[in-house]
Amino acid sequence: MRVEIWSDIACPWCYIGKARFEKGLAAFAHRDDIEVVHRSFELDPNRDKGDTAPVIDMLAAKYGRTREEAQAMEEHVAATARSEGLGYRTEGRDHGSTFDIHRLLHLSRDRGRQDELLDLAYRANFAEERSVFDTDVLVRLGVEAGLDEDEVRAVLADGSAYADDVRADEREAAELGATGVPFFVIDRCYGVSGGQPAEVFTQALEQAWQGRALTLAGTAAAAACDADGSCEIPSA
Repeated sequence: MRVEIWSDIACPWCYIGKARFEKGLAAFAHRDDIEVVHRSFELDPNRDKGDTAPVIDMLAAKYGRTREEAQAMEEHVAATARSEGLGYRTEGRDHGSTFDIHRLLHLSRDRGRQDELLDLAYRANFAEERSVFDTDVLVRLGVEAGLDEDEVRAVLADGSAYADDVRADEREAAELGATGVPFFVIDRCYGVSGGQPAEVFTQALEQAWQGRALTLAGTAAAAACDADGSCEIPSA
């Protein structure tokens, strides 16, 4: 059974949702029979390469908040991430185009190293002092994930490499009705949206495995990042 996950490196709820999904998957009896495929979804697809800005400034402008309020928003998300055992820096992070990262993730899928690169990219973006919007950083992440350095550099230097794959993923997300990420599709029959609790993912996998109709009616709404780049922030 295949699980496809649409996500973006810039999305904190994708970072958190991946960790929760993996916990839910670990509790699923047939976990060894699950194939996980990560697909591309840019929250800011029109952003130019090299156009980066501090995350705090971006949040303040997007939500019409002061920098202090934007900082508090980040602290709320950080607390949720840390409760899942994830590192999360609330200062010094950049926001920019993730197109090159998605292209590299398609290369890594072809080479059987997609999950490794995705974890490294999330960690670099949210927990470490490394900007994923820097080409040299992306090269190092690719090498750390087990990719060939020359091949990584060649893909990053050629803006058309895997570009069609990224756009195809994004068109498919729209066709499936995804309005935000993370967005999980199980066996092309069942969908789960947002960073749901781990037990919700376990339940969804069990119901999909059994071929029953999946419903999340009655479950709490889960935080997610919308297609316009807005990320739901828990209130204090």
